[in-house]
Amino acid sequence: MQLDFRQVREDEVETYQALMHAAYASTKALGIKFDAASADLEKTLRHLQSHGVYGLYADGEMVSSITIRYPWGPLPGPFGLPHIGWFGAHPNYPGQQYGRKIQDWLEQEIIIGQLRAPAVSLGTAISHPWLKEMYLKRGFQPMHTTDLGKGHITLYMKKVLDESAHDAWLTRQASQQGNKA
Repeated sequence: MQLDFRQVREDEVETYQALMHAAYASTKALGIKFDAASADLEKTLRHLQSHGVYGLYADGEMVSSITIRYPWGPLPGPFGLPHIGWFGAHPNYPGQQYGRKIQDWLEQEIIIGQLRAPAVSLGTAISHPWLKEMYLKRGFQPMHTTDLGKGHITLYMKKVLDESAHDAWLTRQASQQGNKA
């Protein structure tokens, strides 16, 4: 089987939307409202145009996708770091670990390799029955919760990818906060 990782193109918007709807169907059934679960075609296209959206293709078929939201983009995460947004694997391929594979690739190739970021963040619903545990196993640490008005409480999590670079980044953040006072 040939696995390829690449940025999702705008002409793939319908395929991408179908993947996200399939990946989020079980979450939607739980009554948890993630934007990716029900985004219409226009919102899905805007998402592709506004963020770094990457797909994993198995023999040419998009089987998982992950979005990186940039600190300078229209929907930054809470920490001034790259932030994982819409993220899912097609449920027709259980046990293939396509979600883990694309997350690992994104962290190594894009977040560390291209953006040179020391860490990455994401948000998930604290009411989701298994996502928090999955992200803990993948190295994310809980940071804080907030109510974004989506009908659930969001837990923000962060994963440090380069400890020394992260320490230097924290020092710069603290210095910048001190200069604002």
